[in-house]
Amino acid sequence: MPIPTRRKPRLLAPALAAAVAATALLTAPAQARTEPAAAPAAPPAAAAPGDAILPKPVPAKLGLVVEEYAQFPKSEPTPPPTDPRLMRHARINALAELPDGSGRKAVPDLNGKLYLVEDGAQPRTYLDVGATFAPQFFSGQGLGQGFGYAAFHPDFARNGIFYTVHTELASTTDEEPDLTPQPNTGYHGIITEWTADDPAAGTFSGTRREVLRLGFNGRIHGIQQIAFNPTAREGGADYGKLYVAVGDGGTGVGNSEPQNLALPHGKLLRIDPRGGDSANGAYGVPADNPFAGRPGALGEVYAYGFRDPHRFSWDTGGENRLYLGHIGEHAIESVYEVRAGDNLGWSEREGPFVFDKDPADPCDAYKPLPPDDDKYGYTYPVAAYDHDPPADWNCTSDIGRAVSGGFVYRGDELGKKLRGTYVFGDLVDGRVFASRTGEMDRDAAEMATIHQLRLYDAATGERVTARDLAGDTRVDLRFGQDAAGELYLLAKANGKVWKVTGTRGPALP
Repeated sequence: MPIPTRRKPRLLAPALAAAVAATALLTAPAQARTEPAAAPAAPPAAAAPGDAILPKPVPAKLGLVVEEYAQFPKSEPTPPPTDPRLMRHARINALAELPDGSGRKAVPDLNGKLYLVEDGAQPRTYLDVGATFAPQFFSGQGLGQGFGYAAFHPDFARNGIFYTVHTELASTTDEEPDLTPQPNTGYHGIITEWTADDPAAGTFSGTRREVLRLGFNGRIHGIQQIAFNPTAREGGADYGKLYVAVGDGGTGVGNSEPQNLALPHGKLLRIDPRGGDSANGAYGVPADNPFAGRPGALGEVYAYGFRDPHRFSWDTGGENRLYLGHIGEHAIESVYEVRAGDNLGWSEREGPFVFDKDPADPCDAYKPLPPDDDKYGYTYPVAAYDHDPPADWNCTSDIGRAVSGGFVYRGDELGKKLRGTYVFGDLVDGRVFASRTGEMDRDAAEMATIHQLRLYDAATGERVTARDLAGDTRVDLRFGQDAAGELYLLAKANGKVWKVTGTRGPALP
């Protein structure tokens, strides 16, 4: 059955409302949460009750059959890291097929290289982003620092244009950020446009130019993703518009920046990278953006109120909705359906609750929504789960959970069992989830059920976990999708990619 949401206070179950208001509920103080932990540590003497504030994902009998697709070379961060969470075989971050009909798939490694891989072939380096921007290039601190993402223009086959995001240490460059940077800027997130001389070539040769540079105070929650809408058609208003998911720099828990429309932090931006009417003259601001022309607001803003937007994608079927995974401060992982002008609420809201930024008890930061909540106009999740820690877990430490957004399956190879289902997961422990898009209705009174899918190794036929596949308790799971809509799983732990080649078991209820 669908899960009751906290979007409307009248729908709160009385017992749950009392638990939210009166119990210690797993939330760290403002400065405690930085990045998902690798694994639980022994809790201190003072511990919080382990009451779950959202229902657990439901174990499903449906499983995904996965087959190893590619092994990526070992890579190293720059400078050498001290955080063990950055000591991965390869920090592969995404997989997407080039929109040129070649079947080539682009895979960025946060440590600097952009790889291309084809069916049955070994990955090869297409472009070394880290070397291009050395010595300013920076990937040795912060889980998202480095070369984070690549997005190929929908007309890449003809124009050879694509875009990348990378980070630089502010102290190593004389460049100034565009728009308004965060105070005490320590890091820059940069979007670069590249134009290939020959779009069909196996390695990049061509030119580049800087499009946008943003300044962040913290080393986390920077520019998390860039992407073009694959459902947009040439000549349409959304064709060629670049969406840019910008985190809060790790500081939004203690300020109002994600709610401030004059700042880029904690926003989903939408720009025309081929235009030129922006403040820096390097891109365009679409006139149909929801805040374009509003005094005091950045016209680039498409939606706001974000903490750490971790992967968004469009459903290529149905109503072409945009779904986004949103990593929470300490206890709640959410998926949103995002529309133009939306306010996800951070840091006034966290998931389907009021978030108290300065609670008297640091373990009591989640509150029920007020009776008059509708007047604020916040957008709430269509699916969410909590960290479900053990009963003796210390509420001021991080148990290590973080959502990784995925894709709605619209391919043909896996059949009807999965079609129309949003597949996503937890990037730390590697659990793979699914929710039916028919239940992911933001205007409904209930959130969608989250099902935990099984995994099967195609090579052995055995049931496995993502931890088994990755050979590590910290999987660092990501998802990929090809042009046919087929799905892939990626693990930084061992630098491998698996293709989902089949399903096993009955369909979701």
